Amino acid sequence: MLLWGCLFIMLDVLLQPEFRAASLPLHMDSVIQILAQIEQEAPILHPTVPGLLLMSGSPIDFFQHQLLSGVPSPAELQLDLLGPELRALAISLIQHRVGSGQEHGVVLAPDGSTVAVEPLLAGLQVGLHGRRAMAIPLEFRSSPSEVRDAHKEKGLTLAPQVSTTLQDVGDISLDPTILPDVHANSPTSVDNLLAVTLARALGIAFLPGPGTHTPKGLGPDGCWDEISAPKTFSLLSSESPSALTVAFLNGALDGALLGDYLSRGPKPHSPLSHILTQYYGAGVGGDPQFRSNFRRDNGAKLTSQEALAQQVWGSLLLIQELEPSHPHLVNLSQAQLAEVATQAAKEFTEAFLECPAILPRCRWEAAPYRGSPRMLNLPLGFLYVHHTYEPHKPCTSFSQCAADMRSMQRFHQDTRGWDDIGYRWGSRGFGVSIIGNYTATLPAAHSLKTVRDTLPRCALRAGHLRPDYTVQGHRQLVHTDCPGDALYRHISTWPRFGEVKKKA
Repeated sequence: MLLWGCLFIMLDVLLQPEFRAASLPLHMDSVIQILAQIEQEAPILHPTVPGLLLMSGSPIDFFQHQLLSGVPSPAELQLDLLGPELRALAISLIQHRVGSGQEHGVVLAPDGSTVAVEPLLAGLQVGLHGRRAMAIPLEFRSSPSEVRDAHKEKGLTLAPQVSTTLQDVGDISLDPTILPDVHANSPTSVDNLLAVTLARALGIAFLPGPGTHTPKGLGPDGCWDEISAPKTFSLLSSESPSALTVAFLNGALDGALLGDYLSRGPKPHSPLSHILTQYYGAGVGGDPQFRSNFRRDNGAKLTSQEALAQQVWGSLLLIQELEPSHPHLVNLSQAQLAEVATQAAKEFTEAFLECPAILPRCRWEAAPYRGSPRMLNLPLGFLYVHHTYEPHKPCTSFSQCAADMRSMQRFHQDTRGWDDIGYRWGSRGFGVSIIGNYTATLPAAHSLKTVRDTLPRCALRAGHLRPDYTVQGHRQLVHTDCPGDALYRHISTWPRFGEVKKKA
């Protein structure tokens, strides 16, 4: 089957000793071009060959080996299906890493988001082989020290096991009646799709580091050197950042969603290049809701916070057993792993999954602020709603939205003489402007929900808005028709809407 062959080639690329800087732009279209080239050049590959094998720049670790199926041997690889440019690009993208203020293994997607390729490919790999639950052996559900101590109390010894796999762990001789009670509520299985895309990475990021009790947690977003031909992605953090960046989480969610789709869909599948083109375009199978723009909404439907916590916990249990020398997991108890998993799932859900995707100024190529900006005294007490009027139509693509933002900024700076784009109001509140003219019609329901519920909830959690914040329309502050009659009538029905208090 053609899909299975693509991953053989990606693995072959990774095993090549030479490494050259990719000359192609780091766009998602370039990744799709790699897949399309493989699909075109290898139409007669054996139908059991895996489609898009996830491999990093070094051999996959034991955890990945247990949860990813169809890993080929080097002898099975096709070595000459990619030209030099595509080969160099694949080498530069396949392993996600952060260092020296930059993030590698990421590409710019058509929706304006940055996506890590490695977790995306992991999800595709699992999806092609079928999503399934992997049982966690009973003895894995207590830390090694707890197991040894429990057996020692009974005068028993536990022989070390060699080359144990998830398929043969049931053969281990262990008395479950004397395992510590701490494992009673621990997960009994892991979802291989969530484990290889998201759960493992979440757990590792929220483990306390060696010699410190502070985990790195969620990582930052970043800026491309240029949008038209991106080459370098610099992180918006001067400190040592977590590898669990916004780009990684985007790739992990995309991998999980597409893997779930592939595992449930009819076979044979469409070519992966076609599926990715649709997902990062108008929608898979003509469904406009199943595309990268809605990855967070769809991700929230894929798993709950409680279910994800169990998956993170289960993944940490497996890592602790399969990678016993992992520096962050040595001697951690079941209770500690459970606490890490709970915190990781909570932070990811509340600070990422349930928040809107906010692109930094650099992504729409904003001009510099003119003058000397003043720092806000957070939290603020107001949320001011605007409409742009011009542009009068809502933007429906990243390129158009970015162009609209630059156009408005130029008008406000060059014609109005303001320091920056004008959709804010002094130091008392945040301004939110919905692109379009809403004098007679309302914005899309998703946009209204974002302004009314999603954005304020996340701003409250981050300490940017006061708990007693008030929503007001622009016209309540100055003489203007903004935010348009229809939109103003609508926001006046919101629970947080407040009239302007008259001075005594």
